[in-house]
Amino acid sequence: MSTAEMNAMAARTKALHARAQAIPTSAKIDTQFINMPGQPREIAGTETRADYILGPVIFTLSNLRVYGRGTIPAEPSNSPFIIAEDEEFDVSVDVQFNRTPLTELLMCLGTRVCVDFGFEGIGVRARETNIEACIVTQKGLFKYTVQHTGRPDRHGLNSGLYEIGAVATVGPVENECTTKIWGHGYIKEVLLQVYPSYQD
Repeated sequence: MSTAEMNAMAARTKALHARAQAIPTSAKIDTQFINMPGQPREIAGTETRADYILGPVIFTLSNLRVYGRGTIPAEPSNSPFIIAEDEEFDVSVDVQFNRTPLTELLMCLGTRVCVDFGFEGIGVRARETNIEACIVTQKGLFKYTVQHTGRPDRHGLNSGLYEIGAVATVGPVENECTTKIWGHGYIKEVLLQVYPSYQD
């Protein structure tokens, strides 16, 4: 190799070294392949199916019901909403959840749903009491009926007229991954008339 060729190679090496020194240290690795042949510019993007990837979680209350279970006296015209003090009755409400990934998870985890049925007596003699009923959600089920069966005399309901409302509490889940209570709901009202048992 001639002296001129050697001097030219040394000059190119010196120029490359000077340019490398001018690049900040933090940028040397990141920029070494930019604009290199065979390396297209990167393009990135994201996509989601909805504004809420997991939620929201919504539930509704409906069909608040109360009715007596007795058949004495067995008259078809008897109202199921007028019962004796010693007659069994059912009080219930439907709880319907929406379908989102988060709701599916909460149903599968076993979320406790408790309903407090409030019996408010109308008049001087009628009393007031609360009756609680609870269920635990199951995988793949989004609609539940929360129900309690009882007797007026066992719940301190003497003869009188009662207005019934229900307050629902949703949560926490029933496993080691416990959560806080995450929902409340309210529905009213149905009426129940209770009369003394000796009047049958």
